[in-house]
Amino acid sequence: MQRIWLDSYPEGVPHDVNPASYRSLVQLLEESFRRNASRPFSVCMERWMRYDELDTLSAALGAWLQSRGLAPGARVAIMLPNLPQFAVTMAAVLRAGYVCVNVNPLYTARELEHQLRDSGAEAIVILENFAHVLAEVVEHTAVREIVVTAVGDLLGGAYGAWVTFAVRHLARSVPAYRIPLDAGREVTLLRQALAQGGRLQLQPVQPDLDATAFLQYTGGTTGLSKGAVLSHGNVVAAILQAEAWFSPALARIGESNRINTIAALPLYHIFALTTCLLTVRWGAMLTLVPNPRDAAGFVEVLAKRPFHLLPAVNTLFNTLLQQPKFRTLDFSQLCLSQAGGMAASEGTARLWQQVTGCPMVEGWGMSETCAVGTNNIVTQREFSGTIGLPLPGVDLAIKDDDGRDLPLGTRGEICIKGPNVMRSYHQQPEETARAFTADGYLRTGDIGFMDGRGYTRIVDRKKDMILVSGFNVFPNELENVISLCPGVVECAAVGVPDEKQGEAIKVFVVKNDPLLTEEAVMRYCRENFTGYKVPKYIEFRDDLPKTNVGKILRRELRST
Repeated sequence: MQRIWLDSYPEGVPHDVNPASYRSLVQLLEESFRRNASRPFSVCMERWMRYDELDTLSAALGAWLQSRGLAPGARVAIMLPNLPQFAVTMAAVLRAGYVCVNVNPLYTARELEHQLRDSGAEAIVILENFAHVLAEVVEHTAVREIVVTAVGDLLGGAYGAWVTFAVRHLARSVPAYRIPLDAGREVTLLRQALAQGGRLQLQPVQPDLDATAFLQYTGGTTGLSKGAVLSHGNVVAAILQAEAWFSPALARIGESNRINTIAALPLYHIFALTTCLLTVRWGAMLTLVPNPRDAAGFVEVLAKRPFHLLPAVNTLFNTLLQQPKFRTLDFSQLCLSQAGGMAASEGTARLWQQVTGCPMVEGWGMSETCAVGTNNIVTQREFSGTIGLPLPGVDLAIKDDDGRDLPLGTRGEICIKGPNVMRSYHQQPEETARAFTADGYLRTGDIGFMDGRGYTRIVDRKKDMILVSGFNVFPNELENVISLCPGVVECAAVGVPDEKQGEAIKVFVVKNDPLLTEEAVMRYCRENFTGYKVPKYIEFRDDLPKTNVGKILRRELRST
């Protein structure tokens, strides 16, 4: 397909990127560590880590992992929240020549067992708060090396010890656990591993761009999660693509190493992970937010110092807007409010710009594409309602079920090709074959259309479409409009069985106006939707079920 979107590119943004400018992701990391040695890498609970400390600690942990006899390419699981330990572990695994398997720390035993077994992970670095879950399933996995860390391990001396004590004994957030030590299984404290590794020499490893860097598991909201095989080249490409696209918004900061990126989304998720690695490429700083669900605490973190890049999902933007103190912050340095991970709501976007003066810029991507795919122009001043233009090096096509290209303006499945796109799902050749078209495009499952300028608009996921009396109704459309109803904080639309229509529309609403009634929401819907799109049922909820990343789980709402 002709790249019509290139005519809409901002001046100075390249049409392509060159991942081969690095031999691997390891080279990118190590070059940044050397170049930015004395600069701050992260701040967490007001405790700082410099790039040279990240270099030293990751080399020590990497050397320790190598000493345990793991073969090159072994899988190492990382089950950590947004603490300094995450970046240290990720860099250690990659520098030692292994593959990172990012794990949601809030997984149940069943979910954890599936991911460990499917990935074949032989080692895991885990926060002690979640070790009791591992203890339930570890005997059914290939994991032999278990590194356990406490919250305060890398927060420094007496303060770190106090934080660990508070988490264990005051908050009582560390359930008792006993990991079985049969079959050669060993448990090592992170502090011990770092001390032992510090006396060893990390054996240099330089994988090529085709080598696997991450097994990034999909959200799994519709069944067992699949591991997207992301190569060093895929990840390097995504970093360079994001850098090229974001640069116009951040130009006023001057040197890129002065940028303060807010890491509130969980780093195990591909959106936050790619942003973290981009920050390393810049030699910039991450502000780590271990628990963004503590909205008041999150606002206190934002108040500490100027911040420039805030990646978030729509629900997180919404949560901040509901905090009265948030509106008093200094937003003069905020250059880019990057929305992704789920559809952005026009109501939230409008209020966000009103409060901060910085537009929400919506982008789109998947685990399978290293979070990169399309993005709106980062210097735009208005919310567009589209997912923007394909990023440098990305090809996008709208195809029918048989893989044929559809004309501009026609709805079909959004399909993507580019250097950031995975090659396969781990050990699932049939799923991989189904995922790609004959001409090499990844089928995304998103339904949308592209206009004559190259902008794409998503109308919904295939599986979420509601069929009302033969008419297709897309929940995203309903949710976007209903979010603009005065008094509505957020909402979710699902289809429920209906004898007459096949399916009827039910909308779950979270409100911040106690006087808002079901009748008022229904009246608003009748004013804004044609007949078959008007919900049959409105139900108020205190909150909506979400993944740990903040995506609304429509599946759970359908079953209620």
